[in-house]
Amino acid sequence: NKFRGGADSSTEELSDSDHINSNTLEKGYALGKETVLAAIEAIREGQIVIVVDDENRENEGDFIMAAEKATTESIGFFVRHTSGVICISLESDRLDYLKLPPMVINNEDPKQTAYTISVDYKHNTTTGISAYDRASCFRALVDPNSKPEDFSRPGHVFPLRYKPGGVLVRGGHTEASIDLCQLAGLKSGGVLAEVVNDDGSLKRLPDLTQMSKDYNLVITSVQDIIAYRKELLNNESR
Repeated sequence: NKFRGGADSSTEELSDSDHINSNTLEKGYALGKETVLAAIEAIREGQIVIVVDDENRENEGDFIMAAEKATTESIGFFVRHTSGVICISLESDRLDYLKLPPMVINNEDPKQTAYTISVDYKHNTTTGISAYDRASCFRALVDPNSKPEDFSRPGHVFPLRYKPGGVLVRGGHTEASIDLCQLAGLKSGGVLAEVVNDDGSLKRLPDLTQMSKDYNLVITSVQDIIAYRKELLNNESR
């Protein structure tokens, strides 16, 4: 079980800004357990879900979907409704195998978002920027048959390094995306991007809630995923 061990399962040194606040871990569900269950099922079926961040953190919403399910259509939807900077969360072992080191040695991001160097997929693609090319790259990054030499560097896809322990250690969308994929029984790789308004500003909860209704998308929160994972761990320990 990838979730056994909880918040103490990581041996990596975390910065102060990277730690989950103890109050966050003690909170219960925000939007409801049913939203997490619906998100897991939607991810399993290859759908896009909206995951809302903590209001004390970035206070944003991200589109998230399973990388192995990425299609030209779904990535096109990402492009139309997000900043256009579309990332993929991957575990350290996978990034190391694909020889994707950190983008910078000294990460000055207050939230410690762990970017690696960017990539494009080399095969049957053109410039790397189209929805088709990026969908191909997302699928290839989680394909166990892919090799480091299948990707060119730099590119238009931005891998992110997942923190072991997931949302119980770091309450970010990077961790939420892989946690949802693992809960859905899929490969550990989630596509994610920040949802924006037409003027480029970040959508907040009221607008995200309306968007979820307009496009029939499941909406949940990082806090709800934390609460659900805690519930699973508590059930396992009984």
